[in-house]
Amino acid sequence: MKSIQAEYNEASKAISIKKDAKIEDWVSVCRRFNDDVSRICDVTDIEDYTGLFECFDDENNKSFYLVKEDKALRRMKRRHFYDNLGLA
Repeated sequence: MKSIQAEYNEASKAISIKKDAKIEDWVSVCRRFNDDVSRICDVTDIEDYTGLFECFDDENNKSFYLVKEDKALRRMKRRHFYDNLGLA
């Protein structure tokens, strides 16, 4: 899955791609942040990206990434959702 660093204004909910950001592999980004990532919202207005995630480093500094989620990730999230409900 591909990802790119983003800027997110929490007050206005405005999302934009960070200037000079490069496309990165999402798995590598997760490893860099020790899997301390969480999904904030769906993204519909930026082509090729489906979700906005916030990532926290060791000092608890926040970074935002736009991610193009693939079918495997969506299936995994759905499976965990059903597991948490006790339906799986």
